Amino acid sequence: MFGSLGTPELLIILVVVLLVFGVGRISKLGSELGKGIRAFREGVQEGKEDLEEKKPDVDNE
Repeated sequence: MFGSLGTPELLIILVVVLLVFGVGRISKLGSELGKGIRAFREGVQEGKEDLEEKKPDVDNE
């Protein structure tokens, strides 16, 4: 379905999105999306660290 979209179609979609939302609103959305992704990555990293701390240390018993 999406494989048939070419460059002209994508440019038309981009122009329509810019007209509907405006440049300022799109930049705010991009900024908020970046902050959300950063917070998600930090949360995943903290979760991994917590698991490492809670994992029992099993040495040759």
